[in-house]
Amino acid sequence: MDMNVLGEPVGHNMGIAWNQFIRSGKIAAGIVSPLVAKSWEKCANRNMNPTEGRGQIELGRNELKELLDKNERTIRIANPFMKNLYKTFSNTGFIIVLADIKGYILESFGDKERLKNAQYLNFVLGANWSEASVGTNAIGLALATGKPAQVSGWEHFSQPHHCWTCSAAPIFNRQGEMVAVLDISGPVHEKNSHTLGMVAAASEAISMQLKMQQKQNEMILVNKHLESIFNAMSDGVILIDKCGIIKDVNTITKQMLNRNDQNMIGCSIDTIFKEISPVTKEMLHHKKSYSGIKLSVPGSNGTNHCLASGEIVADDQGGVSGGVVILRPIQQGKSSANCYSAHNADFTFNDIIGTSSSMREVMGVAVLAAESSSNILLQGESGTGKELFAQAIHNQSARRKGPFIAVNCGAIPRELIGSELFGYEEGAFTGAKRGGRPGKFELAAGGTLFLDEIGDMPLEQQVSLLRVLQEKKINRIGSDKIIATDVRIICATNKNLLKEVRMGSFRQDLYYRLNVISVTIPPLRERGEDIILLLTSFLQNLSKGRKCEFDLEPEVLHCLKKYSWPGNVRELHNVAERIIHLVKGKTVSLVHLPADVYHCCEELTELPIQRSSFKEQRRRENEKTEREEIITLLHECKGNISHIAKRMGVARTTVYRKMQLYAIQY
Repeated sequence: MDMNVLGEPVGHNMGIAWNQFIRSGKIAAGIVSPLVAKSWEKCANRNMNPTEGRGQIELGRNELKELLDKNERTIRIANPFMKNLYKTFSNTGFIIVLADIKGYILESFGDKERLKNAQYLNFVLGANWSEASVGTNAIGLALATGKPAQVSGWEHFSQPHHCWTCSAAPIFNRQGEMVAVLDISGPVHEKNSHTLGMVAAASEAISMQLKMQQKQNEMILVNKHLESIFNAMSDGVILIDKCGIIKDVNTITKQMLNRNDQNMIGCSIDTIFKEISPVTKEMLHHKKSYSGIKLSVPGSNGTNHCLASGEIVADDQGGVSGGVVILRPIQQGKSSANCYSAHNADFTFNDIIGTSSSMREVMGVAVLAAESSSNILLQGESGTGKELFAQAIHNQSARRKGPFIAVNCGAIPRELIGSELFGYEEGAFTGAKRGGRPGKFELAAGGTLFLDEIGDMPLEQQVSLLRVLQEKKINRIGSDKIIATDVRIICATNKNLLKEVRMGSFRQDLYYRLNVISVTIPPLRERGEDIILLLTSFLQNLSKGRKCEFDLEPEVLHCLKKYSWPGNVRELHNVAERIIHLVKGKTVSLVHLPADVYHCCEELTELPIQRSSFKEQRRRENEKTEREEIITLLHECKGNISHIAKRMGVARTTVYRKMQLYAIQY
């Protein structure tokens, strides 16, 4: 650094203390602050050269770009505060700097001449100014302590920094984590007692702004999730204010009524749903929810029948701020119990893809099982398609016209599984809905109840399930009334139930009650002949009806067959989605497969040609990318090789060599 530009180092006693430490390693008590003394000792223990002090430029162009992209939000928020600080310190020789939590400089503001002088010490974008890199300085101390710090003149460990005074303060996010450091550095003779306070105030303001934006982004994300759920619901949803005015409707409501939201939003619910007007008013005025009210509404294809229910929306004071009206579509001819939760089985055996011997065998067993009325246990690893088989069995059975109700026993909280399966009466427990609610056994009457992940069912509920299977009767929770059940049970699990029985986590008597007919679905790794068949089908379906024929390279075919597919058919479907998004033409190569899949190919010693072909392909793609980058930079930098080398993070000779290698002329 130019000593004349920045001024002579000040602080005679401090200078003597620094020289004493450098010569003997002794700290002058009462002169050197404990914080600075500790930092000096760490620098000495690292064998740092006190005559050096240049920031370490360790990042190439691409690494620097990644670092800036990673910290984009912090830089964007800090930028206006840094500009305001720069206005305060303009023409004083000070530089305003933002560094990340590792000490890399992300942004800087300063007079042109001062920034130019700072380059001598690599006090520039991408340079590392942590304590471990350049010795004692304000950025390093702020990072180490998490508190504002000021280091002036001789307090710096490195001699070239003695002409500087530095003040830095950390910046924190909403979680209380340090994300950056704000620093003001300038000539030591311009040192001001207010500088540290100003940088601390600015860093606090940046932290507040960062926390506010994080909160805002979280709220936006939550709203997007709620909006997605709102519009993805299979029931109609209408949001009303406390006066009964419609504020919003979801997609299914518009479809049911054959109206757009402009024809409903702002209207009173009385004008559209007269049948539920009285109970809706009572709900809003007296906080009385309602459910199970049959409603007929005109739609595009005639009259739609549904069950209406309503709940209030309370404000933070417990008052009524509005309400939610749910319209659950029902089909004519179905019992009112089934109207609560009908689920259709969409798949048949024709939808199950597979010509391998193992699949033909299991399909034969499943077809025979469908023709019986016995309980069925589907076994297989996750992702093999157990629910697909369950639906196909239902649609092949004599119960195909009845409901197909699916329950994931592993996804329902332990305390709720009883009410889900057997239902409850009004007032059975706190929060029980008015009128009660039927359980899945009632909803599946005349059809099939599919109990997925049966191995995760709690022991206490296994007892209740066994009793229902034996007696074919249920009682809703909170009721003495006996309800006869007419349900065919299909269970599925990815666990070894016999092993669970031996361990005591699954009842033996329930196991034999459920395992009347066992169907074991083979994992995908045992169905090598089906992999390409399945992938082709997935690609065609994901192409949304367009005729898309992909050309799979031999290495791809080999990898797909050799890979173990721990996620089974579900994982293969994910691979198909990846291919659809990544392949630009029709040729599918190894680079389009997930790393887990093609690494399996690289590890096979019998495929040296394929491995080398893959590596060569990756090399060609990297060279193509690099050539395009150089051509772009030649135009942007107007042929200035020095500028190009700086932006690429390489030497000028490297740029010339690569231009010759790629036959680039300018």
